[in-house]
Amino acid sequence: MGTNSIASEMPGERSRRLSKGLILFMATACGMTVANLYYNQPLLADIGRTFDVTAKQVGIISMLTQIGYAAGLFLFVPLGDMREKRQLLCTLLIAVAASLAGVATAQNLLWISVASLLVGITTVIPQMMIPLAAQLAPPAERGKVIGTVMSGLLIGILLARTVSGIVGGTWGWRTMFGIAAGMMIILAVIVRNFLPKSFPQSQLNYKELVLSIGKLIREQRTLREASMIAAMLFGSFSVFWTTLVFYIEGEPYRYGSEIAGLFGLIGVAGALAAPLSGRLSDRFDGKTIIGFAIVIALLSFVCFGLFGNHLWGLILGVFLLDLGVQGGQIANQSRIYSLVPEARSRLNTVYMVSTFLFGSIGSALGSLAWSLWGWNGVCAVGGSMTVIALLIWGWHRIGERRLRSTSNSIGK
Repeated sequence: MGTNSIASEMPGERSRRLSKGLILFMATACGMTVANLYYNQPLLADIGRTFDVTAKQVGIISMLTQIGYAAGLFLFVPLGDMREKRQLLCTLLIAVAASLAGVATAQNLLWISVASLLVGITTVIPQMMIPLAAQLAPPAERGKVIGTVMSGLLIGILLARTVSGIVGGTWGWRTMFGIAAGMMIILAVIVRNFLPKSFPQSQLNYKELVLSIGKLIREQRTLREASMIAAMLFGSFSVFWTTLVFYIEGEPYRYGSEIAGLFGLIGVAGALAAPLSGRLSDRFDGKTIIGFAIVIALLSFVCFGLFGNHLWGLILGVFLLDLGVQGGQIANQSRIYSLVPEARSRLNTVYMVSTFLFGSIGSALGSLAWSLWGWNGVCAVGGSMTVIALLIWGWHRIGERRLRSTSNSIGK
């Protein structure tokens, strides 16, 4: 099979290969792997007590995981445009299993910090799966397929906190990471036997691929806008989830890590709306959907700030935050994957590096805000990031209107 084999398949063959079973498997694999990035968040307080460090110090674990993920996206995801993806995915799954084992056996803060960084670097499997789904999907159904696969990823993000909170609270935080390492080995075996081979659409070498990323950023205005908005939204998302466990351990809640994890179940309701967002992106202007998503995310922080001392206020805020962030994510990705089909992995690299780089910044800012100003500071920082996202969205809409106006004037 040649390098352009998938691109040259007949539409019927493409649809046959992207069966419902394969879509479900890809969604499940995305959820299982992305969960590795979030197991630590409900367990930060427990980890801090193990190593006798402060909330600010232990917050670096979550930050380094996100930084590692951004680095891994830049290093490995472009390979999806030049290598056979199944073998690449299996290799990364073995690597992340070893990194998780390192977290489980950590003996001090430095050890767990380095291991967490490696977990982030090697947990880039979902960001190879999603462009693959977009590549195999018929153009008219691309948003729907991306939404379905992304729903698995988003549910994995949210349930990771629930599972880790329960497992960590019952058997200790080390057990959670040991179980995660074993699951990655099992998943590597399944991927090897179930995922079809997928050959690249680009004939560039690795150096040319990396250099071409800069060209994509310069030439694709939509990519720049989508990446900046996603960065701000995910940064606000990380601000909240990194600090939630510290907030609910104090007054008026007095909850442990198990309850912190259960809040992830609330967000699943928002994640289940991801396929709907994908369908809407196939039918309507994705830019409008993104604007609504940003406003919903902003409302969540208003809710946290005004009513966060009431359980119903936290629950409503979590639902709104996940609905807004995930809805915006799907609409943004549907837009960028249609820009340069043969460069989907590189487009995804730019988009996701921006997203998780600011996710790591959000984790650090959340821990800092909690240490300095408490819950009100957390809400102010998270809300400010969503306001920036809204300003970026509005600025680009104004720019588009000016361009249209100038074009019409020239045409006359």
